[in-house]
Amino acid sequence: VQLVESGGGLVQAGGSLRLSCTASGFNVDDYAVGWFRRDPGQSPKAVSCLSARNSSIYYDDSVKGRFTISKDITKHVVYLQMNNLSPEDTAVYYCGAPFTPHCGTYWPGYYWGQGTQVTVSS
Repeated sequence: VQLVESGGGLVQAGGSLRLSCTASGFNVDDYAVGWFRRDPGQSPKAVSCLSARNSSIYYDDSVKGRFTISKDITKHVVYLQMNNLSPEDTAVYYCGAPFTPHCGTYWPGYYWGQGTQVTVSS
């Protein structure tokens, strides 16, 4: 199992980025896959999660209306479209897969990518 993120970078406030998480070793439609922030010294925080078979979608309140999660099963990729970015969105974003139908908070059960840095300047 491998998760590889891409698409981070430096953008001005109000700008957009699209993060990609390319998965190998499993079908992204069979399990939940989500995007998370892992701030130093803190537990991961779910930004958005797409449940298996698109059965449900979760967004943190801070990103509702600005971020959109989606997936391309044929390409084994899960995307996070980030619009109207603000400096508060600055973080390393990780793709995570718990190998359950829905994202949860049992962090030892997750597979993680290496992370991609998103920096939003004011």
